[in-house]
Amino acid sequence: MTPRTITELAAALRDGSTTPRTLLDAALAHVDRTEQDLNAYLAVTRELGYMQADAASHMLEEHPDTASPLCGIPMALKDVLCVDGIDTTAGSKILRGFKPPYTSTAVQRLFDAGAVCVGKTNCDEFAMGSSTENSAYGPVGNPWDIERVPGGSSGGSAATVAAGSVPYSLGSDTGGSIRQPAALTGVVGFKPTYGRISRYGLIAFASSLDQIGPFTRTVEDCALVYTTIAGHDPRDSTSDPRAVDDPLASLHAGVAGMRLGIPREYLGEGTEPGVRDAVQAAFRVLEAQGATLQEVSLPSTDVALSVYYIIAPAECSSNLARYDGVRFGSRVERPSLTDTYLQTRGVGFGNEVKRRVMLGTYALSSGYYDAYYRQAQKVRTLVSQEFEAVFKEVDAIVCPTSPSVAFPMGSRDDPLSMYMCDVVTLPANLAGIPGISVPCGFVDGLPVGLQVIAPRFEDARVMRVAHAYEQATDFHAQLSPYASAAA
Repeated sequence: MTPRTITELAAALRDGSTTPRTLLDAALAHVDRTEQDLNAYLAVTRELGYMQADAASHMLEEHPDTASPLCGIPMALKDVLCVDGIDTTAGSKILRGFKPPYTSTAVQRLFDAGAVCVGKTNCDEFAMGSSTENSAYGPVGNPWDIERVPGGSSGGSAATVAAGSVPYSLGSDTGGSIRQPAALTGVVGFKPTYGRISRYGLIAFASSLDQIGPFTRTVEDCALVYTTIAGHDPRDSTSDPRAVDDPLASLHAGVAGMRLGIPREYLGEGTEPGVRDAVQAAFRVLEAQGATLQEVSLPSTDVALSVYYIIAPAECSSNLARYDGVRFGSRVERPSLTDTYLQTRGVGFGNEVKRRVMLGTYALSSGYYDAYYRQAQKVRTLVSQEFEAVFKEVDAIVCPTSPSVAFPMGSRDDPLSMYMCDVVTLPANLAGIPGISVPCGFVDGLPVGLQVIAPRFEDARVMRVAHAYEQATDFHAQLSPYASAAA
C-alpha cells in the first residue's frame, strides 16, 4: 500500500475505512521492519501511542465534524522536543535517562489535536550537525540509500517520513536542520518565521536561531501541521503575538504574476552540477506557470557561514553550561565538584559538541567578544537588511536547498566541508525568515530539494509558491525503496 498523506488518512478515518489503532499498528510494524537499517528512532512510544489512539477514536466518534485533521494520525518527534515522562536525550549521552516533567508547547498542541505519537527520532547531538552522524546512538541511514546520510540535524525525523513509517514528524532548524534533510530524503521540510512556533520545551542549541517545524509528504500536509502548532505562547519570550495567517487560504492561488528572485550567490561553484540542473529546471516550471524570475544578489552570503559559526557556538556555549551532572542527566562522580563537572562533560558530550562549545566560549571570552561576537552580530544585521532590500524587488526567493545530494557516511570528516552543507539554508536563520524545501528532482537516484524563502511572517507565501511547483510536478510522489515496501 502506498503511504498516504495526512489529508488522505483524515478522510479514511472519517469514512470509517480505518481507525487510529489500525494506523498506529501499521506505523509501528513498519518501524519494526526498518529500524535495523535506518536507526531513525531513539525511543518508540508504544504505550503512549495506544493511549492517544484510543483518545483520538473517542474524539472522532463524539465530534467528527470539529475534530482536527491530525486527529488519530501517527507522527514522530525529534528527540530535542520534551514530552512529559518520555526519555528525551537530544542524541547525547549526557541526557541519557532524562525524563522531562513537562511537554513542549508545539507537541502539546499536536496532542490536544488528537495526534498519535509513534516515537522520538534520532538526531545529531544537541542538533549540531548536517548528517546525523554525530548522534551518540549511531548514525541514521537515508531511505534512498542506507549507506548515505539523511542530512541533519533532524535526520531521523526526515528519514521516518521518507521511509513511509509516518506521514509527518517534527524537527528543529537552527541553520538548515529541517530543510537540508528534507532535500536529501525527498520530502517537504518547513522552517517558519522565527517566533511563529513556540520554543518552550525545545532543548536549546542556539536560542536566537532555533525554530520548530514539520516534515511531510506534501505542502498541503505541511500547512495543516503548521496551523496546528503555530501561534503565540506566553511561556516563550520570543514568541510573536500577532495573528497567524492561514496558509491553506492562499495555498492554491498559484504563482502567476509573482516575482521570484534567484540569488546569484546560491548557485556558485560549490553547487553540484546535477543539483544546479534540477533546480534550474524547477525555475522553468515556475516560469511556465506565470511567475517572473529575475536574478538578485545577497552579497554577504560569503561571510554568512562565518557569522553563523560564531553566533551559534556562542549561544551553544551558554545554553550547554547547564549540563553539569548536578541537576539532571548523567553524572560522573569524582572527589571534587570541579572534577565531577569536567568528567561529566568530558564523557557526556561528543566531539562536535565539544568543538562548538570551545569555539563559542572563545568568541565570548574577555578580549575576544568585541572582535568576534559583536562583529558577527553586526554582519547578521547586514544579512537581514540585504534580504529586506531583495524583498522590495521580488515576492520570494527560489534556490537550491543543499549544494549537494546525500553523501556517503564518513566521507566528510573535515568539519569545514560539513559546515558548507548549510551554506544556502543558514542565511534564512540569521534573518529569522521562513523557508521550505520541496522535492524537485533526482541525481543518480538521490533526491534534490528546491528552497523557497520569503519575508518575515510571509509563511503562507512560502507554501503557496512551493505548492504551485509541487502541483506541476510529481517528484514529491516518488517513493524511497523503504516507502515503496510499506504495508
